[in-house]
Amino acid sequence: MAPMSAWEALLLGVVEGLTEFLPVSSTGHLTLLFHLLGLPIEQDAFLKTFLIAIQLGAILAILLLYGRRFLADRALWLRIGVAFVPTGLMGFLFYPLIKGVILGDDRIVVFFLFFVGLVLLLADRLAERARYGDVRELPLFRAAWIGFFQGLSALFPGTSRSGATILGGLLLGLKRKAAAEFSFLLALPTMLAATGYDLLKSSHQVPEGGWGLLLLGFLAALLTALLTVRWMLGFVERFGFRPFAYYRMVLALVYAYFFLR
Repeated sequence: MAPMSAWEALLLGVVEGLTEFLPVSSTGHLTLLFHLLGLPIEQDAFLKTFLIAIQLGAILAILLLYGRRFLADRALWLRIGVAFVPTGLMGFLFYPLIKGVILGDDRIVVFFLFFVGLVLLLADRLAERARYGDVRELPLFRAAWIGFFQGLSALFPGTSRSGATILGGLLLGLKRKAAAEFSFLLALPTMLAATGYDLLKSSHQVPEGGWGLLLLGFLAALLTALLTVRWMLGFVERFGFRPFAYYRMVLALVYAYFFLR
């Protein structure tokens, strides 16, 4: 029997869709929510499978929104491919470590929630002097460095994949909207490779009634991510990333107060 209810599956899917592509750490939010709901993510194989399923729902939103553009634009997919190389190498070399710390030590999550928020706050000021308003203008070596930032995010829960890639984009000269779009697009090969592999390995661990919950969470994440991505682009052009930076730091303090005392 699945260790969660339908409303919990729906809630987790919505939170994944809301936070996966915002620089606020979906892992941090989901870890906090698993705590609040009393769901033992570290011990339960189905919950880990569920987490993978909702991540696939979120990434499908990017495929629907950007897939045609990604495939048709050689300059774009070349930069995504170059950025994926360091990410893939780091994932391969440090895979046991990644699996060992994900959703693990709450102190790591809290530290990187706050630290990346602080650095993002400083990096957002660089966007005023950014050189590249289009991802296709980005030099390939800079794209590779953004991929390195993404690889680091996998090692440290609470960093946020999107937070790390957006931060890298800002530091390497992308304007705000371009940094957000590059983060979205880089998620395609990265998350499809990682979550697809994990889902194939864990699909035999779905209990009776579990497939319906997986589908519910998947669809909730998909629909919520579609809306969130569209909203985010307009938001960052108007307000920048500072609201997200402040939010991360406040969330880290709340997280620490309730779970690290």
